[in-house]
Amino acid sequence: MKKVSILILALLPLLFACNKSKQDEVSEEVVTESDVESQVPGNYGEFVSEQGVVSLDQLYKELLADGEFEGKVVGQIKEVCTKKGCWMTLDLPNGETMRVTFKDYGFFVPLNAHGYPVIIEGVATRSVTDVATLKHYAEDAGKSKEEIDEITAPKEEYAFEAIGVVIKENA
Repeated sequence: MKKVSILILALLPLLFACNKSKQDEVSEEVVTESDVESQVPGNYGEFVSEQGVVSLDQLYKELLADGEFEGKVVGQIKEVCTKKGCWMTLDLPNGETMRVTFKDYGFFVPLNAHGYPVIIEGVATRSVTDVATLKHYAEDAGKSKEEIDEITAPKEEYAFEAIGVVIKENA
């Protein structure tokens, strides 16, 4: 019995070594820049319909009045996280930007999505962001060390946590 157990334990790694991983099965494809560009438009996260969409002006007014907004907004992507696509920014009517993150880090957007029209659904808030977080965002955005070092004070910011994003065709 003891010899059989030892034999089974010795053969067990060989059994797992023979199974191909999913990575081994994925074929490599050459992706051109035009292919990547054509892959940007689409739905990311939960499905978002175009009904009940408001402008960034309306969102901004509601944030000033209530400090919070829940719903759908239309805008244009200004910037995207250059590492994973884990956030993006939209310009607000007051000249500031609003950072859009994705609920529970559940989805990302394409790294080359800047400039595309977008509809986002979720919750927007007005808050103060600490220096360490501002520096982290600047690093993610590919800012220079000098630009990052210039960040020395917290900032009142507008944030949007999206449950879904629709990136439209670049018009």
